[in-house]
Amino acid sequence: MRGLAAILMILAAPALADSSLPPAKLAYTQLPNARQEAAAQKLMLTLRCLVCQGQSIADSDAEMAGDMRALVRRRIAAGDSPQAVRDWLIARYGEYVTYDPPLSVATVPLWIAPFALIGFGLWLARGSFKRKAR
Repeated sequence: MRGLAAILMILAAPALADSSLPPAKLAYTQLPNARQEAAAQKLMLTLRCLVCQGQSIADSDAEMAGDMRALVRRRIAAGDSPQAVRDWLIARYGEYVTYDPPLSVATVPLWIAPFALIGFGLWLARGSFKRKAR
């Protein structure tokens, strides 16, 4: 009986992931000021959805992303600069919320890895070409 209850809870988990509350007021509504909306859209494309993790908050349909879109629009409509909103979100959620992590001790591997992989690939290709030339 416990096993059946556990299976039902696991199967119900996706259905309980989002609440039944209506979306935030500005989650799907653009700002009336076109310049402010453009700034909000540009910022939203650089912020990661904390639920989806692979999508920006502009592209995600997750409830959390809608709340973040509404927050960005409210703050920009109130006169905050996009950088101020971004800094506030980073302070609240950490560097993970941005797609452009700053260079720090923790992110050095992220910045070095592509160059190291390209260098390793070139080294392997060079060795392969040398063997074929013999």
